[in-house]
Amino acid sequence: MSEIEAVIAMKKGDRSAFRYLFNTFYDRLVAYITTYTNDKIQSEDIVQHAFIRFWEDKSKLDETKSPKAYLYAIAYNRYIDTVKKAKKQEKLLSQIWERALVDRIQEDAEAMEERIQKMKQVIDSLPPKCKEIIMLNKIQGVKYKDIADQLGISVKTVESQMRIAFKKIREAFKEDHSMLFLLFKWFPIRNLSFYSKVTFALTLGEPNPIIGRR
Repeated sequence: MSEIEAVIAMKKGDRSAFRYLFNTFYDRLVAYITTYTNDKIQSEDIVQHAFIRFWEDKSKLDETKSPKAYLYAIAYNRYIDTVKKAKKQEKLLSQIWERALVDRIQEDAEAMEERIQKMKQVIDSLPPKCKEIIMLNKIQGVKYKDIADQLGISVKTVESQMRIAFKKIREAFKEDHSMLFLLFKWFPIRNLSFYSKVTFALTLGEPNPIIGRR
């Protein structure tokens, strides 16, 4: 059976003619598409779909010509469709990822704003002297001894007031396990607002000789 005879027979619904053309061109088409995909398995999938299209469109075949050019065109167009689909899926996944990232950043920003407002309430509720001392130490970076000299009190009084402040803060955030309190000496936060600085600067524990005194 020649290729043209197979085309004529296939147009009449002859499946054996279709199998003949399939066996004739399958390997060649796979090799051709693999030059684009560099993936034989993917190429085989593309060619198989091309042959499905070839059978479905059998009524459009030219009975006077070999189906070779038509088959190569179908396979190539199928490859292009596959590439476009992959790019579309990649773009969609990228958009989903970006949206998720934006949402996470927004959630984190909202959570931090809530913590800052809560910290503001805690600091504002402290006794005036206690509030003044924690501002001097954690915001301005004044050491305990210098605070004591500046306010005319003892270092032990400064330490006592700091313990009061830490206790209040610890109690306020005892259920917030994700709260990250970084020490002012470890985190440069000069450009943050006062309560943002306090939120970042304070620890949940009481001051100790290593991290409490500035």
